[in-house]
Amino acid sequence: MDIREIAKRAKVSTATVSRAINRVPTVDPQLAKRVWKVVDELGYYPNTQARALVSGKSRIFGLVVSEITNPFFPEIVQTFEELAVQNDYEILLTSTVHDTKRMKSSVRRMIERRVDGVAILTFGMEEGLLDDLRLRKVPLVFVDVGPDAPQVSNIRIDYQHGLRQAVQHLAAFRHKNIAFVAGPAYLKSAIARRDAFEKAMGELGLEVAPEMIVLGDHTLDGGMRALGELMRLPKPPTAVLCSNDMTAIGVMREAYDLGLNVPRDLSVVGFDDIRLSEFITPPLTTVQMSQTELARIAFEALMNEVAEETPIGGSREYHLKTNLILRRSTGLASSGPRAKISAD
Repeated sequence: MDIREIAKRAKVSTATVSRAINRVPTVDPQLAKRVWKVVDELGYYPNTQARALVSGKSRIFGLVVSEITNPFFPEIVQTFEELAVQNDYEILLTSTVHDTKRMKSSVRRMIERRVDGVAILTFGMEEGLLDDLRLRKVPLVFVDVGPDAPQVSNIRIDYQHGLRQAVQHLAAFRHKNIAFVAGPAYLKSAIARRDAFEKAMGELGLEVAPEMIVLGDHTLDGGMRALGELMRLPKPPTAVLCSNDMTAIGVMREAYDLGLNVPRDLSVVGFDDIRLSEFITPPLTTVQMSQTELARIAFEALMNEVAEETPIGGSREYHLKTNLILRRSTGLASSGPRAKISAD
């Protein structure tokens, strides 16, 4: 089955069939309708590689995430894929698991498939790994770390807004001894969250003692270890703000094991607002960074670059705001049960 048979049955030229299948807008709508009727009747599936050679467009976008098993990313993938389907695109998905070799292999695969653009939503993948894509003038979308170059889009996250709200919320509940469990030091996004926390504390005149900032790794186990370390301090915190929700959930689990009640004995705030955070006990107060909106902005940025016949001189910028979502893991500061536990 090929386009010659379709052309014969639709009583049009093979050129018309090719243009109709490739959705060229200049094709007469009635002719296109006849072509697609025959395509559907015959169950014909166009050769996407051949279409790419003819049109110069593969209608494939690459999507790079850090870990598909991390609850933060599935909603990004789902939203990005839904938008791709709506716009007659496919996605080539890869998960780096923070492995440089795996990332290089993924980039090579994307080049081989002639992707029309790549969204790198990894929160820390070094741009040097993507030189091959830049040299081939493939449009790229980064989060926070993209270079100022043609066909590069940057999504800037306003970490400060949401974290300021979080610190102000805890201060309103009379918390002064507030700890922060940071993310891995190699992630620029984690550094930005820590800096935003320290700035928000400074704005309220609240001191951040060095021992009140603990380095985590954005995992459940990391959150558990962090709280264990904090509760061994002579003066443990009354509230803990975390660099992501997985860390916060780990903190809450360790609090349970230590006999601490959240929020009566310890207030906990996360960051990301993953779906799971709404269903744990108690539901987690967290800074929302909308995964759906992030995916939408990334897809829109790629579509804008693809539509641009002449690339602009520098990078484009898009912005995503963060906001505090109040649930039930925060409450008034209390100094009772914690003193007893830390002394045991």
